[in-house]
Formats: sequence, C-alpha cells, structure tokens
Amino acid sequence: MPINKVDKIWMNGKLVNWDDAKIHVLTHALHYGSGVFEGIRCYKTSKGPAVFRLREHMERLHDSAEIYLKKVPYSVEELCKATKELIKANKLDSCYIRPIVYRGYGEMGLNPLKAPIDTAIAVWSWGTYLGEEGLKNGIRAKISSFVRIDPNVLPPRAKATGQYINSILAKMEALDCGYDEAILLDGRGMISEGPGENIFIVKDNIIYTPPMHASILPGITRDSVIKIAKDLGMNLHITDVDRGLLYTADEAFFTGTAAELTPIREVDGHKIGKPGPLTRKLQEKFFEIIKGQDNKYEHWLDYVK
Repeated sequence: MPINKVDKIWMNGKLVNWDDAKIHVLTHALHYGSGVFEGIRCYKTSKGPAVFRLREHMERLHDSAEIYLKKVPYSVEELCKATKELIKANKLDSCYIRPIVYRGYGEMGLNPLKAPIDTAIAVWSWGTYLGEEGLKNGIRAKISSFVRIDPNVLPPRAKATGQYINSILAKMEALDCGYDEAILLDGRGMISEGPGENIFIVKDNIIYTPPMHASILPGITRDSVIKIAKDLGMNLHITDVDRGLLYTADEAFFTGTAAELTPIREVDGHKIGKPGPLTRKLQEKFFEIIKGQDNKYEHWLDYVK
C-alpha cells in the first residue's frame, strides 16, 4: 500500500521534516536486518484521536530489542509521549504508527554490538491492509510452502525487521497463486499465523487460536480479541490447530494492527463462506472499542490531546 506523506518524522528525539528523515546507505540494519519495530494504529473518536494500546506496543518493542541484545535509548513512557507529539505535529485524526529501533551507521559485519542504536517514529494515513471488501466479505488465503520461522532459528516473539523476509516470501507466493493472503505452518506442520496476522478458527461455536509454541508473534490485537471473546461469553481455546480443522471451519479470521479483524472466506479452495455470526460479533465489538464507543475498554485508548 502506498505511503501518504506528512510533515514530520520523529528521529532520535527530534522532529525532522519528512524529506530529511534519511539514513546512510551503510546503515547496519539495511544490510543485516538488525532492527525491531512496531505497527500501531491511532483512531478518530468523539474525544479526538486515540492510539490503541500504545503502551503495550512500546513494551513489546522493548521486549523485541532485549531479545536482540539491543538497549532502546528511550523508555516506554518517552516513546509514548513522542508518538502523541508526532501525531499532533502532523495534525492527524487517525493514522498508522511505525516506531523502529535499528542498528545505525558506523559498524559493518556480523558483530553488531558497537553499532549505534537509532530510534525513529513515523505516522501516516493508511487504510485497511487487506482492503475494505475483504473486511466486509472476507478474503481468500493459501497455506504457504514456506514454513514459519522456528524459535531455534529466529525468535518468533520478536518483531524484528530481518525476520519479515519469511513473511514476504509467503505473501508473494500467495499473491502469485491468485490469493489475497498466506497462512504459514510451523515446523511441526501445525497452523501458525499469517505473514503479518494471527489467525482464529471457529468450529461448532468454539473459537480456536494457535498458542505461542506454534511460532506465533504475541499479537496485541490477538490478545484484545481473546479478552473480548471471553467477556462476551464465547468458548475460546488456545490450542494447536491442524489444517484439517481449518479446512472444515465454520468461520475463520485474521487479526492484527494492519488487518484489524479480517474474515477469511476460503482456504486452498475450501469454502468457509461469508463472515459468520461470531466473527461479525467480535468485529463489531472491536470497532466499537477502537472508536471509543465502549467505556469498559477505554483503558485501551491513549488519547492524543
């Protein structure tokens, strides 16, 4: 999806003009993928723009950095404050937010420990990742021939830049085969997740979602939907899911900051159908929450003003 230019980007503690937010061609992260990042959304509400679960995202950014022996130069509180200042500076009612902590210019080679640590936050207007039509009627997905990274190969719970080559290969394969999105299996052959989304399956009014040991990223939208489902009295199990259960599912959907809550209507030619009642109920509640229309979950919203 194209990036819509705004006025300012936050880099190492300062607001800089969009066109001046540059790095050197020999930046370590460009060559070795040694960065960690987040994807966050800010939504328009009746009380002004509000960032969804901002603190949890910045805490996960710090966790990802810790896994890669990287000391983030800014605290969670400082990053949250900088994010809100940046949204204000760009006069945005809603936006996508991309913080990144990366090893910068000054060192080359596989020992990154002496490279400087740079931090940036960008915001821009960004629509629905898998399309409005997909959000409404569901998308078509394909189980990828590429396997999701294994914990003993790369740490799946870290949201690291270099790791997303795995997701890019799966995504391109799915698109080349005429599908909207991919689904990756873990090293055991169990359902893991999408290239940039967690997955949920509904069978006989029971919701299933893969556990952490299925090589998934601990998704913040996933966590939100699990809490919402339980609050709504739905029967939800965090357990291993095989492709047979997915192929015979009554409903299925992806969750993620970019994808939000996107239904899946078909997998590998197996028709799941239009979004079902549990998917719709969760989707409706999720969108009420992010728009500030449910006071029970207002603690998930960090208001900009």
